[in-house]
Amino acid sequence: MKKFWIRTASAMAYVALFVGAMYSGVLLNNDLAGRLIFLAFLLFVAVGCTFEYFRMVKKLGAKPIEWLGYLATIAVVMFGCSLHSCYALAPFAFLALVVPVVMLMLIFPVAAIIKLWGRSDHPFGDVGHTIVSVFYVGLPLGIMGLMQGHNPDILMLVVALVWINDACAYMGGSLLGKHKMWERHSPGKTWEGTAIGVMLAMVAGALACYIWQISFTKSYISLHWWQGALLGLVCGVIGTLGDLVESMLKRHVGVKDSGWIMPGHGGFLDRFDSLLILTPFVLVLLFIFGL
Repeated sequence: MKKFWIRTASAMAYVALFVGAMYSGVLLNNDLAGRLIFLAFLLFVAVGCTFEYFRMVKKLGAKPIEWLGYLATIAVVMFGCSLHSCYALAPFAFLALVVPVVMLMLIFPVAAIIKLWGRSDHPFGDVGHTIVSVFYVGLPLGIMGLMQGHNPDILMLVVALVWINDACAYMGGSLLGKHKMWERHSPGKTWEGTAIGVMLAMVAGALACYIWQISFTKSYISLHWWQGALLGLVCGVIGTLGDLVESMLKRHVGVKDSGWIMPGHGGFLDRFDSLLILTPFVLVLLFIFGL
């Protein structure tokens, strides 16, 4: 029972921090302050996720170029958050937009050149881990910053659908789960629980978009009910696979949790695993929808 209350309290604190940062501009009635607060939140998460990733791969003997990974990841997150904020960040607009592009262009050749002076049995593996940290952590979080700047309601809907899928899959699997889904990576997941989570995420997405459109003259979530259902399907399926990707990493390394930032839940990667894999797919889907 004590563990349950610890998990509940830390989950409530996480939700409050996430949602509060996402809507800080509305709460403060200051768009610039809100974007800077959400940027600070994403950078905090980015550094935490990158630290956990490097800490895990170093258990395998890898020697990533950590300072380069951190620098590129931070630059990409700032790039995503700046795309809708250039007018407000005018003095820093050039740096915020150009530096990340240059970083992505140069990260492989720079990392490879640096490894010429390093002592490693697997130099290209070390370069690969350095680059993976940017695309696994930095790019998705940068996309989240882009989405929040464009429409925080859409981002909130995506995050809510991921949470609904996770919660319903866990409860459905606990009550009805019999057939293991992918025991090699996550022994606790079942096909029944996953199906329940995905279906309820689809229902929630359809209902949210339908209710929003009939309740407000100006809809900030300009999606039809069927688009909401499709978004729920993508969030449920890809979000679950994102969880499995991180489970695969942890099992490969031999750890139970990626970290300890949230008592009863684990680390940064444990909390953001679904979103890190999901957000690029959501961006493509929203582009297809014309948003």
